[in-house]
Amino acid sequence: MKKIVAFKAYFVSLLILSVFLVLPNRGECTDQIARVSSTTPVNGAKAVAIGSNLSATFSTAMRPTSINTSTFTLKRGTTAVAGAVTYSGVTAVFNPTANLLSNTLYTATITTGAKDRDGHSLARNYVWTFTTGGAADTTRPTVTATVPANAATGVPIGNKLSATFSEAMNPATITTTTFTLKQGTTTIPGAVTYSGVTAVFTPGMFLLSSTIYTATITTGVKDLAGNTLAVNKVWSFTTGTTQNTLAPTVISTIPVDRAIAVPVGNKLTATFSEAMDPLTISTSTFTLKQGAATVSGTVIYSGVNAVFTPAANLAANTVYTATITTGAKDLAGTALASNHVWSFTTAAAAAGRAPVDLGTAGNFVILSKTGVTTTGTTAVVGNIGVSPIVAASITGFSLIADSTNTFSTSSLVTGKIFAANYATPTPAVLTAAISDMQTAYADAAGRTTPDFTELGAGNISGLTLVPGLYKWGTGVSISNAGVTLSGGANDVWILQVAQNLTVSNGAIVTLVGGAQAKNIFWQVAGQANLGTSSDFKGIILSQTLVSLNTGAKMTGRALAQTAVTLNATAITAP
Repeated sequence: MKKIVAFKAYFVSLLILSVFLVLPNRGECTDQIARVSSTTPVNGAKAVAIGSNLSATFSTAMRPTSINTSTFTLKRGTTAVAGAVTYSGVTAVFNPTANLLSNTLYTATITTGAKDRDGHSLARNYVWTFTTGGAADTTRPTVTATVPANAATGVPIGNKLSATFSEAMNPATITTTTFTLKQGTTTIPGAVTYSGVTAVFTPGMFLLSSTIYTATITTGVKDLAGNTLAVNKVWSFTTGTTQNTLAPTVISTIPVDRAIAVPVGNKLTATFSEAMDPLTISTSTFTLKQGAATVSGTVIYSGVNAVFTPAANLAANTVYTATITTGAKDLAGTALASNHVWSFTTAAAAAGRAPVDLGTAGNFVILSKTGVTTTGTTAVVGNIGVSPIVAASITGFSLIADSTNTFSTSSLVTGKIFAANYATPTPAVLTAAISDMQTAYADAAGRTTPDFTELGAGNISGLTLVPGLYKWGTGVSISNAGVTLSGGANDVWILQVAQNLTVSNGAIVTLVGGAQAKNIFWQVAGQANLGTSSDFKGIILSQTLVSLNTGAKMTGRALAQTAVTLNATAITAP
């Protein structure tokens, strides 16, 4: 009889827990307007794979019937892109009917027709843009971290499990079929949720104490391009005897509290003391304000870090306040004990900088002391000059000498080509231009009192740079996430690079707000290497080599104290 009573009590408790899992949590965010917390691709993304789906993650659960092809749209210019829309958990996915076009700008929109489960609409349409690359995504996703970790012991018996992926996944493939938990051969019932790049398994009951469990993510999970895991991800752990009742905390932030001179293009990061439930980390629980005004942006959670990306550059010389609310919870369902609030002040607007005076070197789109070489079909718009070397060091252009023997032409060049062995006055003109190039390099390298030092530790990928003087004691790299320079038509950027400048394949330097390539000066003490199909803007003053790889485009000038090499590239004077 006691066994029957005990079984009934167990059954009732299990039923209550299962109902709790299914019913929406009415205690969270019900007074909040639904928001888009993050998107894939992110706003302004470059080189996006042409075969990928799009996703939008919301700050709260939405009405599935309100997420459809009328409220989630994709356009190329004014042309609508055909596709299908699915919704799972807190994430909507747009699946284009066919691959997107290469190297094309697209605009995605979530309209105010999208409603949360209580019927609240988005406050306004959410719009973001991205540019495709030239290839499909064939890289398989991986599981980069799990909680608990493999072979962990003493795991709290009331905790959820989580798995973090290397990229955004298709939430429709993250289910109780593809994310399972077993004790021996017995399957543990539960619920699976997904947000950002993290999947969470919530057991339908407390796990047994001091017991080994095995979790599995199968190859049925797929990323947004349809790529699956290469093999099942399997890990095991052993439970302890108690629950986790310790409240999580925010252990660090970027910027730190009361920081000053924070770059206006920075993201904010909050690091937690333990793994959190990603469904509770959103634009509702991680906010940024300037006074009473809320700053729009996106939030994504991975590992133990939450990152807030403002939708636009912050205002200069302004105090901002960031908050992580008690709506943020760990995997045991325990909330922060209190809101975590910190403030910071952005950098003052960069004082107007005088541009670098190129002198007569500014009459050339390419200027070199040791040679200019091209292979493939290159297009150069502007003059080319070499000195003290002779015309024989200009290779691949099939030079056609002018009747005056003071310059040459080429079918690859819209402009003139000059060398030190051509007739007077060419040698003197080139000597002056080379001297002016060296003077300009020394001017750019000698500018003092930088506005920004060691920004991004040399990796400026994904950043937005305002006008000013930037200085690095290292090399500088730009990945295919690209970099944006935001400023007016008369603003100046001077970027002092102590080693190499490396621009990855497909990377784009984007100019917004009227910024002009003629006012951007990259002073490079090492080599400047522009990767395949990259799109670069600005004047490179290199102490050594400037190299443009296959398909690279450059709006600017390549002024090199050694050589310039081109491979089926396009370079145009600004």
